[in-house]
Amino acid sequence: MPKICYKDNNFQPKSQMLIMRCNEIIAEYTKQRLKLTLRQLYYQLVSRDVIPNKQASYNNLGNLVNDARLAGLIDWDAIEDRTRALRTIAHWETPEDILYSCEQAFRLDKWKDQTYRCEVWVEKEALAGVIARAANSLDVPYFSCRGYTSQSEMWGAAMRFVEYFENGQQPYIIHLGDHDPSGIDMSRDIEERINMFMQRHIPNSDVTFKRIALNMDQVREYEPPPNPAKSTDTRFQAYADAFGDESWELDALEPTVLDTMIKEAIEEVIEQDKFDALFEEENQHRAQLKTVADRWNDVVEFVNNPPETD
Repeated sequence: MPKICYKDNNFQPKSQMLIMRCNEIIAEYTKQRLKLTLRQLYYQLVSRDVIPNKQASYNNLGNLVNDARLAGLIDWDAIEDRTRALRTIAHWETPEDILYSCEQAFRLDKWKDQTYRCEVWVEKEALAGVIARAANSLDVPYFSCRGYTSQSEMWGAAMRFVEYFENGQQPYIIHLGDHDPSGIDMSRDIEERINMFMQRHIPNSDVTFKRIALNMDQVREYEPPPNPAKSTDTRFQAYADAFGDESWELDALEPTVLDTMIKEAIEEVIEQDKFDALFEEENQHRAQLKTVADRWNDVVEFVNNPPETD
């Protein structure tokens, strides 16, 4: 874990204490093999009553984290910006290296014979890494909506779901979003638009849709820090009539809580015996690929000097 000092900085005792608390939270996430966004770190500090829940606190935290990283006090790898990343293509030093990569990457579609066909949709790109762990563990695709889902993505999803229906499967969207005027309305919007597209192609079809977070029962249970709901949002009045003038962000929940919620939602519909059978077959194929990689020199010899046949 790199803590590299690029610039000396004499922090005040209050700032030193806040840096220490940041590192405690970072250590908790690292144990779970997760990285934080700045916003997740902020909400963890707010929920633990370390800092107040206001924009000035968020801005100050961002400045402090930047300075602490430069001073070598916070790990450079622990906090990431998930909206900006370098894209590149993969490279290997030897042919057997790519075979080992194939062995690790090889997957069978373990949902091909399931009654339901699940996808996990989350409102925010910043939470994609948290969602990925739960979804990947059960071989379920996941998707970051980035707010209201674009028409292109919604239509593309509907075309996937049409294929699922034609294969005799029921599409199932598991959705997570903020509990605020727009976040609540996004669930309605997804369900309405996806079914509009679906029914044009397959009359009387529909998608099973389940919003698993953030809901009021979870707000009461986990007590994430509240924010004022945006009164300028056109959906504010309907939201305020139903829930009051406070809102809550999905980021404030612990990753382990989100992980459990997603897995439980998927496990409600998964046919475990079918899943396990394909998982076992997948492992057999992966073992075969590893054997080929282990014996690559023998494979090359065979290809270069094939046995003579009559």
